[in-house]
Amino acid sequence: MLVGCLSGCQWAAVGQNVEGVRDFNSGNYPAAETRFRQAMASDPANPDSYYNLARVYDERGMKRNNQDDLDQAERLYGQALGLDRNHRDAHRGLAVLLVKRGEAEEAEALLEDWIEQSPSLADAKVELARLKSEFGQREAAIGYLTDALEDDPNHHCALTALGTMREAMGDHKQALACYQRSLRSNRFQPQVQNRVASLQRALAPAAIVTPAGATRLVEVPASGPALR
Repeated sequence: MLVGCLSGCQWAAVGQNVEGVRDFNSGNYPAAETRFRQAMASDPANPDSYYNLARVYDERGMKRNNQDDLDQAERLYGQALGLDRNHRDAHRGLAVLLVKRGEAEEAEALLEDWIEQSPSLADAKVELARLKSEFGQREAAIGYLTDALEDDPNHHCALTALGTMREAMGDHKQALACYQRSLRSNRFQPQVQNRVASLQRALAPAAIVTPAGATRLVEVPASGPALR
């Protein structure tokens, strides 16, 4: 997702980034590029402006298969990380770009280095878990998400991701518990709210009568991932 502003940045850059995000979302890439460059000039130390401009080059480069644009996007993601080594979206953007360019090992190394630099940062582990999941390495992904939640038990992204994985594995009770914890941490997640409602319906108990006449409860079988 694109970044509208970050606390502490200059007011001019804030407004320019916000306007640039609006232009980007409407598909007006030239106007977005102009706004983000203005934001970089207003506040050269703000990593969000570099990340936002990287997204413009990234999107345009992918649509046009323009390697020059993709190279520029990679450089800009790197500049954002040079200003803020824990910039989550810049790490994600660069990792996704590397994977799309066929450099999956480099993407994995990028996120592993981030964890090494910031071992107690949950965001780093969540992003590596996301990558592992996309590669089909489910157990490794769950391990990183579990580690992330040890660092930050209320990390809603980690909880949502873990819920998604548990649901895909058929563990609907654990998935529901993860989703509910995620919503307690951040209630503004309509997709997660929908999953909770669906799982609650699927797990609703139904009464049946045993041959001896006693009533017991059984579960009804269940029916049926980034501008910041």
